[in-house]
This record gives sequence, structure tokens and C-alpha cells, in this order.
Amino acid sequence: MLRVKEDDAVAFEELIDRHQIKIIRFMRGWVSTPEQAEDLAQDVFLRVYKARKSYMPTAKFTTWLYRIAHNIASNHIRDSSHRKEFQLTGDGTPSEALSIEHLAVAPSGFQPTRNMDRSERSNFILQAIQALGERQRTAIMLSKFESMSYQEIADTMGLSVQAVKSLLSRARVNLKMMLEPYLESGQGNVPVNADELQSGSDEGVEV
Repeated sequence: MLRVKEDDAVAFEELIDRHQIKIIRFMRGWVSTPEQAEDLAQDVFLRVYKARKSYMPTAKFTTWLYRIAHNIASNHIRDSSHRKEFQLTGDGTPSEALSIEHLAVAPSGFQPTRNMDRSERSNFILQAIQALGERQRTAIMLSKFESMSYQEIADTMGLSVQAVKSLLSRARVNLKMMLEPYLESGQGNVPVNADELQSGSDEGVEV
């Protein structure tokens, strides 16, 4: 990034190559299609380039990068006139039409009573992640799929470590509630691979 700051175009290409897949994967927790995730990832790197002269290496580069990604994702959700609000209220119940029951039998044909292929399961889990509030969503994506520490997430989100732990705890409870039909129907812990959020990989890890 210090080379990019000095207008090194080759360094910028290397930076994109190194981080693009992870940023696209992060954006998949916010939007419904891979194409939208790729568009938002492009916006992230455009913002990085525009901000190159003001970059100061006071923290890890990835902390700065994901802070930009989080801001762009949040702004996209707020600015989109087509978005659907899937926020959960304090008692864990949905605040709008997307109830847990509706999520369990979504229009796309998801039904927890039958075995699903990984693509269907990944889409269902993405819906559940997108049903979280913005901060819970960011925390769970950075923790589970980007393997950030509590401190790294705190630095990225501008929160305390304790606040991050609280967000992750609430996010896991809410995800468990939304994915409960799978647990009850013998689907286990509903495994999904981080790469599956972007590409449909066959290897799974537990959410």
C-alpha cells in the first residue's frame, strides 16, 4: 500500500490480486448475487486508490481495507431503494415480513425437511446472515469467514473488544434461531465453507 501511495500502478494490481477474493466474499454477506458483490468490491478498491495519498500505516492494512468495505456495504444497504429490512428486534423476533418460518420455507423452495445440496444450503445461510443487523453481520463475517481476532474486528469496526464479543454472541444466537429448522431436521450444524459464499466450494466448515 505504501507503494500504491506513491502511484505505483503495478503495486495496486498486486494489492487487488491479493485481497479481491476476500473482499468479494465479505460482500456476499450483504448482497444477493455474486455480481453485486463483485461490483461493491470494485468500489472498495476504487476508494482505496482515491484515498491512497492519505493512507497512514498506523494499523494493519487489512483493518483499514475492511473498514472501507464495511462502510461501502453499509451505505449500499441504506441507499438501495430495493432493499428489504430483515433486522431482528431485541427479543429475537423479526421486525418485518421475513419471519423465521418464512425463511425456513423461502420462495426459492428451501425446505428443511429434505436434504439439500450445498448451493441451496449456502443460499439459505446467506439469507440468515443478511437477516442480521448491520453490526452483527459485519462481526460474524469478519470473525467466521475472514478469521479476524476480536481485537482486529474491534479496530475495523471502531468498537471495544467487549462490544465485539457481545455482537458475536447475539449474532450466533440469532443465526441459531433462524437455522433451527435444519438442526431439528437432522441437518447437523449446517456446514458451509467460506469460499462457498463466493464460488460454491464443496468443502464445509461449521457456522
